[in-house]
Amino acid sequence: MKFRHFLLFALIVLSTDAALAEDSWKAGAAAVVITPPEPMWMSGYAGRDHAAEGKLTDLWTKALVLEDAEDRRVVLVTLDLVGIGRELSQSICRRLQERHELEREQIAICVSHTHTGPVVGRNLGPAHYLRLDAAERTKVDRYTDFLEEQIDDAVEQAMEKLAPAQLAWNSGRTTFAVNRRNNSQADVPELRAKGKLVGPVDYDVPVLAVRDEEGALTAVVFGYACHATVLSFYQWSGDYPGFAQLALEERRPGCIAMFWAGCGADQNPLPRRTVELAEEYGNQLADAVEETLDGVMFSLKPTVTATYEEINLPLAPLPEKEEIERDAQSDNPYISARAEMLLEQITAEGSLASTYPYPVQCWRLGDQVQWLFLGGEVVVDYALRLKSDLRGRRTWCAAYANDVMAYIPSRRVLTEGGYEGASSMIYYGLPTVWAPELEQQIAAEAVRQATP
Repeated sequence: MKFRHFLLFALIVLSTDAALAEDSWKAGAAAVVITPPEPMWMSGYAGRDHAAEGKLTDLWTKALVLEDAEDRRVVLVTLDLVGIGRELSQSICRRLQERHELEREQIAICVSHTHTGPVVGRNLGPAHYLRLDAAERTKVDRYTDFLEEQIDDAVEQAMEKLAPAQLAWNSGRTTFAVNRRNNSQADVPELRAKGKLVGPVDYDVPVLAVRDEEGALTAVVFGYACHATVLSFYQWSGDYPGFAQLALEERRPGCIAMFWAGCGADQNPLPRRTVELAEEYGNQLADAVEETLDGVMFSLKPTVTATYEEINLPLAPLPEKEEIERDAQSDNPYISARAEMLLEQITAEGSLASTYPYPVQCWRLGDQVQWLFLGGEVVVDYALRLKSDLRGRRTWCAAYANDVMAYIPSRRVLTEGGYEGASSMIYYGLPTVWAPELEQQIAAEAVRQATP
């Protein structure tokens, strides 16, 4: 009788454990080096005049695969790069879709926007690729192929590591980001000391913790809205996001740390330009993540939904061909490079496009977190607006995602003009500035996708 009772109890426990295992997340994470294997030109600063001279830290691609209780999967890829363009993004996604039976909405690609990474494909073409000689362009093409292989390898490894997991979230805070449009760089230390920094900012540090069945941290994903522009020298480096990831992985052995850049296109880490400051900001960000991990974390139910849409984002009236031809003779090498690129487009396609296929993506994790992925260099106004319109800190706004085609100013910044609102379009190769309705169209699509 006692034996039968024991056997019945054991069967109940085993069946309960099996049910819990079936009704849980699965997760797998992996990291692969993407440091260029040969000297080549760096991206981020158009004024550089020679190739990289070595490395301060390695660059990485990292992949996190999540699978919910209904076997629905999403794949997050992070990259220590300044950006990737539409053509490369599409190629990466097609490859992952074919190899792993995924739909486009199941894949999100986020770059850290480090300015000490390599030129990648045609991204920022007039600033970099179009101004390189044939030998250097060949290196860029070779690296781009290498990068695709490494990303695929990282995702493959993450898929192989899929195992039952627990997911939890919360949001921390750190304050080294400074609105660069509203504060003079030279005055920042004094303004900060006096509490007189001005302009909109987003100090939130969203954190996603992935733990195994025993509670050990296997991956942590976090974001922050600030340019990765502490460093501007000729060595490969992940800048402050790279140092934050290194710090977390050192403090939490066995954990893969993954960073995504928020809507920080008008935010700089100030002061800057030394390795010590890059390490300091990285440690400040890692501290914010640690405090969040050690505090109250909210469990996520094992459900995920994913959506992806490209909207036709309108440009302002296009320049006439005669104006572009005049620009092709400009003494400004970036203006002339853009003009030559635009003339090639007119020759090939008959005219310039008046809109751009702008990517907006949303993952809803559990019944709590809405994770938005916006293309381009998005200014902070978007994060503040979308958090207000949606769920506050439960709305995560990643920028530099899937396609970094240009700066994405708010209507306010577009009206004010300046680098983020106007002149940066030269370096990305778009023919003119955005139309005033861009903010409303992006925000409306993001809200539509985030609303169940």
